[in-house]
Amino acid sequence: MESIVLIGFAAAVLIGVSLGLIGGGGSILTVPVLVYILGVEPVLATAYSLFVVGSTSLVGSFTYMRKQLVDYRTAVVFAVPSFLAVFLTRKYLMPALPDPLISWEVFELSKNTGIMVFFALIMLAASYSMIRDRKTGKAEDTEGEVKFNFPLIALEGSLVGVLTGIVGAGGGFLIIPALVLLAKLPMKMAVGTSLLIIAAKSLIGFLGDVGTQEIDWKFLALFTGLSILGIFIGSALSKKIEEKALKKGFGWFVVVMAIYILVKELV
Repeated sequence: MESIVLIGFAAAVLIGVSLGLIGGGGSILTVPVLVYILGVEPVLATAYSLFVVGSTSLVGSFTYMRKQLVDYRTAVVFAVPSFLAVFLTRKYLMPALPDPLISWEVFELSKNTGIMVFFALIMLAASYSMIRDRKTGKAEDTEGEVKFNFPLIALEGSLVGVLTGIVGAGGGFLIIPALVLLAKLPMKMAVGTSLLIIAAKSLIGFLGDVGTQEIDWKFLALFTGLSILGIFIGSALSKKIEEKALKKGFGWFVVVMAIYILVKELV
């Protein structure tokens, strides 16, 4: 096996480690690893990412389920429009996007480049949510009745679903704030509920690719298995590393990767 392939599979473990350590963030690395290290075509890489992220998040959510830190009612309210949006995006929107996306006399933006640039911008948004100091209030520690804002939760679910469908990322950096602010969930329960939502909508979104993409199931199973192994390693390490420092350091790493993608694709 070539050394670059070994590096790619090692990165799969690190993706799982990140998810296990900070409950998110690792999925934002899946597409760059698949595209730049393992040479997977970007549209197919976003499909593979949905399966990897969905499967790994599902395994991670079991821990929260055992601790009763998943609000299933909130998950349903948020997830139904998100499920529909991500499936329709993968099934109809992605195949319908023209290639090139933009064509002027002196400039042309291909579909693959457009996807990677958009992905880099999403990475920058994700890194901001990790780097900034988040002030947590009583909502993190207080158990109380969940108060739904149905229209906003449904709208947020739809937007995250479209985002997930386009770039293949779980969108946890958008889901968790929505659950805390709109559904008034405690932080730990928001994380557990988010993992379940990410798992379900990512795997449902992947179903939209089964009939439109040629899936290398052996490769995908191996990559996913290594990522799942990583989440167990990350969960064990999380007890020894301060979450705040780790999340901020990872956020800066994501910034560097996003800049690398923008430079590689546009310069």
